[in-house]
Amino acid sequence: MAEIQFIRGVDEEVVPDVRLTRARDGSSGQAMFYFDKPKIVQEGNLEITGMYMVDEEGEIVTRDVNAKFINGQPVAIEATYTMRSPQEWDRFIRFMDRYAASHGLGFQKS
Repeated sequence: MAEIQFIRGVDEEVVPDVRLTRARDGSSGQAMFYFDKPKIVQEGNLEITGMYMVDEEGEIVTRDVNAKFINGQPVAIEATYTMRSPQEWDRFIRFMDRYAASHGLGFQKS
C-alpha cells in the first residue's frame, strides 16, 4: 500500500494530478503534484510540514509544498519532488507504481 501524507500518519484521500519531467540523460527529474481541494485543506488544517510519500520501502519527502488560495480561501496544494540521481528516479517510480495500483491511476504520455 502506498499513501501520500501532508501530516505524518494522516493519509490524503484526494488523488493528485502528477506530471513528470526527466533530463534526456536520465540524471535528474521532477514530479509536480496538484491536489484540487485536498481533504487536509477542506478540514481547515494548514499546518503542513511537507509531503510524505510512504510505502513498504519507507518514505520519500519533499518540503517544496505550496497552498493555492482564491479569495483568501485555500483551494489546492502544489508540491514538487526533485530527483537528483537515477536511483532517486527509480525509487520514485516504484512508489508511483504502488500508489497507482492502490488508487486506480493510469499513465498518459504526452
